[in-house]
Amino acid sequence: MEMNWSRWFRCESSFGLLLVPNQPGIFALAEEVVSAPNGRRMLAVFAVDESDDLALSLSRMFALGSPWREKLAEGKCYARYAVAPGLADRRAAADALKQWLAAQRDLATQVFATQAPAPQPVAANAADNDDDDDETTVRTVAERAVDRVARSAYGKVLRG
Repeated sequence: MEMNWSRWFRCESSFGLLLVPNQPGIFALAEEVVSAPNGRRMLAVFAVDESDDLALSLSRMFALGSPWREKLAEGKCYARYAVAPGLADRRAAADALKQWLAAQRDLATQVFATQAPAPQPVAANAADNDDDDDETTVRTVAERAVDRVARSAYGKVLRG
């Protein structure tokens, strides 16, 4: 199965999710981080999940009592999704991404524990620039990682 991922978009409020389809699929949540040595911006994936209704599941993250509400309210979180109508395909893709995320947590903890990030201003529009649709667009580390995992599990990945 090939997955057609959306671009990363900022999760500022549930109103920003109006274009997310009411279809089954998987989604990834990431937080914007700044690397201390070179000030490079990156997205660090912190959650992957599957859903029978992407729009409803993503909207519920802003509801009272949601464990993600506070993190999303900080305004540095991004999401992307892929529509996957088949239950078996959706579960297999979500499981593969969750396994990759669990394996990467230890490595990320080691990398960021040794570097205390200095507070630096971050340009707000650089991560969600949707004007470039060609293949030469620079992808974030998180996008490349999600594509690598999806490609290894399902073959070629279609870019959104």
